[in-house]
Amino acid sequence: MKTLIAYYSRTNITKKVAESIAEKLNCDIEEIKPNINYNTKIGYARGIKDALAAKIVDLKQLEYDPADYDEVILGVPVWASKAANPLISYIDKNNGKFKSIKIFVTAGSSGFESTIKQIEECTGLNASKTLALRTIDVKNDAYESKLIEFIE
Repeated sequence: MKTLIAYYSRTNITKKVAESIAEKLNCDIEEIKPNINYNTKIGYARGIKDALAAKIVDLKQLEYDPADYDEVILGVPVWASKAANPLISYIDKNNGKFKSIKIFVTAGSSGFESTIKQIEECTGLNASKTLALRTIDVKNDAYESKLIEFIE
């Protein structure tokens, strides 16, 4: 099965998980980069506002076409109980190209279920597997067993 990991990460927490999965699966990986800078304090506040509005934003050039893959693993942080809008923008840009998805989300403590539901609704697909990881567990490398179960 040909797999692509597509993820957005503001603080490198989601990136760390995406790279761990890519290493284990030896698959292609695509970092979604918005043209908007969400990394500053003002950018973070803008990100929350944009996530609540499910705003579609422009993305930097993408390398991979999800239509070329049997499965796409989508990774995203939770912003205000929503998926960070760069991922929603990626899904919108690639509407109809996903054959099968898995979803992993990272968050401080909550919003996992609503974020997964939002992604499933946006793709029109039910995820074959989902993974919810708390930021503290990723920082402390305490997620390996959950990761193995997710990728099997």
